[in-house]
Amino acid sequence: MRLGVGEILVVLALALLFFGPSKLPQLGASLGQALKSFKKGLNSLHDETGLSATVHEGPKDVAPQLSESAGSPAERKPSPAIDRDKATPS
Repeated sequence: MRLGVGEILVVLALALLFFGPSKLPQLGASLGQALKSFKKGLNSLHDETGLSATVHEGPKDVAPQLSESAGSPAERKPSPAIDRDKATPS
């Protein structure tokens, strides 16, 4: 969902009506400081946990590990069959 120019103008006009022209610069400055503080906290959290917002490692391939640990197809046990009539609650 994207905001168009019309929607942004309506929001700005409503903000001007609600807060008045003298309060808008103060509100903008406090909103900017809050966003800066939030980003700083988020970056410190990423640094502490070792995560990066720009680098995303995909899921590791676990298929070779599973196939090696399961043994041959004859050694694998089949999963138990589920009786759907008994599984549904009354």
